[in-house]
Amino acid sequence: MNSIEAFRYLQPETTAWRRQLHEHPELEYRLYNTAGFVAEKLASFGVDHIETGIAETGIVALIEGCKNGPTIALRADMDALPIIEQSKKSWCSKVPGKMHACGHDGHTAMLLGAAKYLAASRRFKGSVALIFQPAEESGEGGQRMVQAGIMDRFSISKVFGLHNVPGIEVGHFGICQGPIMAALDEFDLIVKGRGGHAAKPHEAIDPVVIAAQIIVGLQALVSRRTSPMEALVISVTKLNAAQAYNVIPDQVDLAGSVRTLVPGLREFAQGQILAAAQGIARGFGADVDFEYRRCAPVTINHPGETDLAVKAARNLVGSACVDEKISPRMGSEDFAYMLEARPGAVIFLGNGSTASLHHPGYDFNDEALPYGIGYWANVVETVLAL
Repeated sequence: MNSIEAFRYLQPETTAWRRQLHEHPELEYRLYNTAGFVAEKLASFGVDHIETGIAETGIVALIEGCKNGPTIALRADMDALPIIEQSKKSWCSKVPGKMHACGHDGHTAMLLGAAKYLAASRRFKGSVALIFQPAEESGEGGQRMVQAGIMDRFSISKVFGLHNVPGIEVGHFGICQGPIMAALDEFDLIVKGRGGHAAKPHEAIDPVVIAAQIIVGLQALVSRRTSPMEALVISVTKLNAAQAYNVIPDQVDLAGSVRTLVPGLREFAQGQILAAAQGIARGFGADVDFEYRRCAPVTINHPGETDLAVKAARNLVGSACVDEKISPRMGSEDFAYMLEARPGAVIFLGNGSTASLHHPGYDFNDEALPYGIGYWANVVETVLAL
């Protein structure tokens, strides 16, 4: 295992890769140019096996060590977001309405840098499976790759992930055992009233007023129906009503998301959102239609693998730069599906004082690249030590 100085030589090259990926973002599963770029680089490193087209544009590549042993996996996500970039960097997105606003360009570049290092050194036993995943932002890609059978087909015994986090200093890492990121569910709610003229509200059943009551009422599920020791976030993020100033519509469409770190609260939220909305609506003589979708589950780090991740990070940057008891985040991550399939852990890597994730002014910090590369290399050499 090595300190950070052993990986700085890779920063200029991986910076060029990262910025090229940033200029040409692609969404969800339509990562044809991105996947082609990744596959070309992997082939140039001399990796032992490359399989493309998994879950449409996903890739798994194998690097064999110098002795027989188990296989572990390292995963990076590749997709961008439908956001208009405002970073004003010289390498900003050249694709209107799309940008790498979550740092997946950096994640991909770091795993490619680790692939180059590992393919050249091979100071480990067993094999490393490099997973390049599509469609993380839609919350589906990780599940589809697991459903495609990659864990069994490549004999993966453990799986590790990494995500950059603005607000954590570059060169610092954060992790914790157990739940580290929240489950994500989504809901659609239609409030069905009776429309009419805005000057005669008494002749209508106003779904706008009812929707407003429901929005406020849902927050009581968080503050008064859930233990303060258990995190639950219910956010109404969409509202669509009439398009005219003088019309009370027949219905109002609401939509939002639910996040929790406790798996059992998903069932509670689904039932209680419907019950609360129905109760409020029917009290006004209206009703609701409701649809609830389970998206990514809680991301849960396994204890033994978390300890291995901490050891790898500490050997890279020292104990003072690794927080092993970081507070869980309420963002979600479809890497959770891989952690359900195999033991493993995801760690946070500092991106410095940049704009937040999913912000149009965000940009991955290239100074973090050697830290991600070094972490991946140290994970391999820790778990698959000779």
